[in-house]
Amino acid sequence: MTGGTVAVVAPGSGRITVQLEGSEAILSELSSSYPLKLLSPRLPPHNVAVVYTLSYGGGLVAGDRVGLAVDVQDSAALVLLTQGSTKVFKTRPGQRNARPLDEVNGFTSQRMDVTVHPGGSLFLLPDPVTCFRSACYTQLQTFRVDVSASVVLLDWINSGRKALGENWSFARYYSLNELWIGGKRVARDAMLLEESQSPLEAHQLNLPVRTVAQRLAPYSCYATVLIYGPLTTDTIQSLLASYSATTVFKHNARPPLVWSISTICEGQGCVLRVAALETEDVRCWLGANLTLLEGTVGHDIYSKAFG
Repeated sequence: MTGGTVAVVAPGSGRITVQLEGSEAILSELSSSYPLKLLSPRLPPHNVAVVYTLSYGGGLVAGDRVGLAVDVQDSAALVLLTQGSTKVFKTRPGQRNARPLDEVNGFTSQRMDVTVHPGGSLFLLPDPVTCFRSACYTQLQTFRVDVSASVVLLDWINSGRKALGENWSFARYYSLNELWIGGKRVARDAMLLEESQSPLEAHQLNLPVRTVAQRLAPYSCYATVLIYGPLTTDTIQSLLASYSATTVFKHNARPPLVWSISTICEGQGCVLRVAALETEDVRCWLGANLTLLEGTVGHDIYSKAFG
């Protein structure tokens, strides 16, 4: 943290404020408290601030409530990364069914509120969320962005610890991303994964019983990317051109990777979705298709996100 004294940070909370001084991005506030931890290494280029969001013990324990407020001031740039996947450990015994549909008061929750001022830019490029068996996780992220600002917001999840035989075996996962541009909400993307039907309910409705793993098969990683702003124009146009050139034909089996794109804000932004058999397939695809952003965030930072 730099600058003067700031208010005490509540447990599980953090604040990041980045501003531009001359040609250098300065973190005027970087504060956090257990179990949230924020680190900022010095990486080129210096006109972009980099912050890693971490948790003590390598993951979020059942009952952890984490909140992060981010303020990117005029013409400043911030890249948010994680050091490895966001691990969500399993729910404690006896708590699994306490509040199955409570978006805010879930067992393990993480909230992020972001403001990006005129000319500012935010690149949220975390590793995927990995929910352990029986975990229950809620993630709420709100981004309020000026019309002249730019954002790239990556949100992705994988099926769990394959080496331990886990395949979409968590209790509940809920993620909500809201993107506001100039005071108007332009995107509200929600994903809810849970075993929604019991065998009895399925029988009463004359429907087959299908688990989350069966509904999501054969893919083990799903990603959503919200993209907007002048710094992303070339990236959006490249993605749209590639999608337009895609040939549609019938497959005998599911392809190893599928993706789609739709525009928002009259073409100034887009929503990108990717699913693949393996997490690394998604990572490599994103690294290859968002490569025009490398000139903005720098080679070292881009490599850390997608390398």
